Amino acid sequence: MSNASSSQSVASVVVVDYGLGNLRSVTRGLERAGADVEITDDPDAFADADGVVLPGVGAFREGVENADPLRADLLEVAADGTPLFGICLGMQMLLTTSEEGETDGDAAVQGLDLIPGTNVRFAEGQKVPHMGWNELGIERDHPLIEGVDGEYAYFVHSYYATPDDKEATVATTDYEREFPSIIANDDGTVFGTQFHPEKSGETGLQILRNFVELCAEP
Repeated sequence: MSNASSSQSVASVVVVDYGLGNLRSVTRGLERAGADVEITDDPDAFADADGVVLPGVGAFREGVENADPLRADLLEVAADGTPLFGICLGMQMLLTTSEEGETDGDAAVQGLDLIPGTNVRFAEGQKVPHMGWNELGIERDHPLIEGVDGEYAYFVHSYYATPDDKEATVATTDYEREFPSIIANDDGTVFGTQFHPEKSGETGLQILRNFVELCAEP
């Protein structure tokens, strides 16, 4: 692999196209961070990539249903130890379920269950969505947040992740209550940000660079 100072890309990254998410801005952010990016729903491309990004905006149920044809392929990415990065709704889909999926008479919609837990709505009376810039407080080490602590990132969401294991929380943010804004699995190869790194200026670019470097590791 070439190093980050080279004009060549550091790593090949797939952005999963399942019909939801601002794919162009995520792609531009990753390219600025040094990645060679392909937007695709082709599972063969997932297998060949150094890293996979699951973006997403909108409702949990719609996200999970849209991505369902790719469920086995995304689980395979995680099983292979290829870095899998969920952004916003994509992060929420890494968990087991969401209150948002529990509409009247319907069973809870299953997420990917790569980081066990559920997504819950901000409390009654809180202004939703939580929208705008807010601070990241680092809880533990992870390669994704190298060089980032106390920085501000850009959020737009009404639900937040509550992992079953507190150790899954990498960073928290305060919005009348503290919630996990970065989570990761035990192996550290599956992780997500509730905020949009591609809209978070230099801080977001640092996180995307860290992700690309993680993908480039042999």
